[in-house]
Amino acid sequence: MDSSSEVSGTPGRRGVDWHRWLLMLLAATNRIRLPGPSVLPVAGAVVGLYAGLAAGLFANLIALVSGLAFGFPRLVDALRPRSDTRLELTQAFAEASWHPEYLIVGVPLGLGGLVLSRIILPGGPRDEVKRRLEVLGLLVLGGLSLYYPLVALAAVNSVLGHMENMGRALQHLPFWLVPLLPALGGALVGHVLRNRPETHGHGVPEVVKAVEREGLLPARDGVLKLVASAITIGTGGSAGREGPIVCGGAAFGSAVGRTLGFSRRELSILLASGAGAGIAASFNAPIAGAIFAMEIILRELQLRVFSPIILACVTATMVGRGVMGSASMIRRVAYTMVSGWEIVFYAVLGLVTGLLAYAFIRAMHDVEDFFHGKKPGRLSAFLGRQPMPLRAALGGLLVGCLALVHPVVWGTGHEYINDAAARALPLTLLASGFLLKLVATSLTLGSGGSGGTFFPTTVMGALAGGAFGELLHAAMPGITAPSGAYAMVGMGGAVAALTRGPLTGLMMVYELSGNYAIILPLMVTCTLSSALCHALVERRAGGEVYALRRSPVRALVVWVEPVGPGLPASVLRERLLTAPVSALPVLGADGQLLGVVTASTLGERWRRAGGEATVAALADLARPVSPDTSLADALAIMDAQAVDALPIQGEGQVGVVTRTGLERFLEGARRKTARTEPAFTATEIPR
Repeated sequence: MDSSSEVSGTPGRRGVDWHRWLLMLLAATNRIRLPGPSVLPVAGAVVGLYAGLAAGLFANLIALVSGLAFGFPRLVDALRPRSDTRLELTQAFAEASWHPEYLIVGVPLGLGGLVLSRIILPGGPRDEVKRRLEVLGLLVLGGLSLYYPLVALAAVNSVLGHMENMGRALQHLPFWLVPLLPALGGALVGHVLRNRPETHGHGVPEVVKAVEREGLLPARDGVLKLVASAITIGTGGSAGREGPIVCGGAAFGSAVGRTLGFSRRELSILLASGAGAGIAASFNAPIAGAIFAMEIILRELQLRVFSPIILACVTATMVGRGVMGSASMIRRVAYTMVSGWEIVFYAVLGLVTGLLAYAFIRAMHDVEDFFHGKKPGRLSAFLGRQPMPLRAALGGLLVGCLALVHPVVWGTGHEYINDAAARALPLTLLASGFLLKLVATSLTLGSGGSGGTFFPTTVMGALAGGAFGELLHAAMPGITAPSGAYAMVGMGGAVAALTRGPLTGLMMVYELSGNYAIILPLMVTCTLSSALCHALVERRAGGEVYALRRSPVRALVVWVEPVGPGLPASVLRERLLTAPVSALPVLGADGQLLGVVTASTLGERWRRAGGEATVAALADLARPVSPDTSLADALAIMDAQAVDALPIQGEGQVGVVTRTGLERFLEGARRKTARTEPAFTATEIPR
């Protein structure tokens, strides 16, 4: 009797146990909280996944565009039912980097996030947790669904020969087609971007500006830039592929951060993660990508930004290697320092590459001004009146003519870095190559083409360093290394000078070359080249700095009626729409100025705070300044407090000064001082 009841009661107790454990599990899931800092590393990894996919897609787009010109006969032949083509395709698919482990790890993670988002009960802060889990889960599954078709596309491109170095294939093109292809590409890009002037930049400056402006970067601009740059480079325009990838990765990071409801600071970190991931995937250099994000984009090296940026660069590099291959961009050539005298020579090389980068910056903006009608003379005025497709086509035509002289002009030209490192080019081709590459890139980007400047800069630095090394080795063969060592170090010096980021240039070349023996030359060259270019740019911008320091805020302040902290957001919106400026000062409960509220941040913060939000929840806290504060000091305070406007406390009245107003003031100063440095924005003025 006792035995039977014990046996019969066992299932009941087990059912009670399982029921109790299930309730405890559900209660635990409903206690989950996902604050921004805890989600940021995971979001960084997801952004890196899509940055790697974007880099692979971009490389394949360039290959397809190039294939239309170079490989079209091969494409037609490949579509015929032939056994050897099928065999090549089969072999390419068998050797592709499918990485099934990505599915094994990624699918459970994505599905787990979706299941958790369904289990957690709605209401209160749990809604934010549900939304973040659902978004991250969908993004992981979406990334996996895109990875494998992209690997297949890369395999097909490799069989068709589209992934080969197109600069080598110029000899197979008819003579008349070499100038025509870049011209056609320029005309098409000019037509695509004619109504989107904000997408014409080189990529990196736009990302830096977005970090300083609420971390917002429209995703549409990133996609357009990828397409336009693929057309430019694929048809022979002299530009780099890293700028569009940086912009695209940053735009995706910004979109993900806004969807997840991140703060302004977290948005900036995620945007920088996408930019660094783009560099990591483009160059197959994760360390350099992470340093680029911190040194160039965020301009800070702090522990709190490491996790999302590092994870983004790791995932982007893994995906990029799967799609584009794991081979280094530079063939590993072992060079060492022959004597201590070489440190002096590498210091001179740093000065040479610093001057080269500064000449490149000046040439790009001078050509851009010339094609936009901002230079004196009838020809510049005539070009400025022409539609953008015609200007870009003319620039492409000139680049195509230069490609007849030297093939390094065509496309990115990165294959010639290996030639310079291996001493496969004579002195005449090295010297003419870096000069023509400088001119061609300036023509491509200045006339209206789309692309980046990193890849062309690495090519110019390698060729200039190789030429410098050839001269040294011919004069002093006993105390100098072969010219290939100077080519690699020159590449790093040129990147460091262009970005004014010595760590980025140093780590990029060290990581690509895998040669620890050149680390000391790299340190010397990158430091001096960056310092020299920065000094030259700062000297050129001296008129702007003087104008900022001698002018008080009073000259730009807009006096407006302040708003109280309890004003509803709906009323605030109407006030901003009718105000003479896009920002309003905010008074605290004690009647003292406590900050500003801007139109650019109102919509996003209103959505986060809810429909009943008031001014106090939407405002930026900012220290008020007096009307006699200099514009330079006001700009420094804006940067320090991460705001785009400052409240001004006058005698019996209050007002605001905005960053936009400062930029307009600087533009006027540029015109009055006969043009200083167009590469600067108001936030990049040396102080």
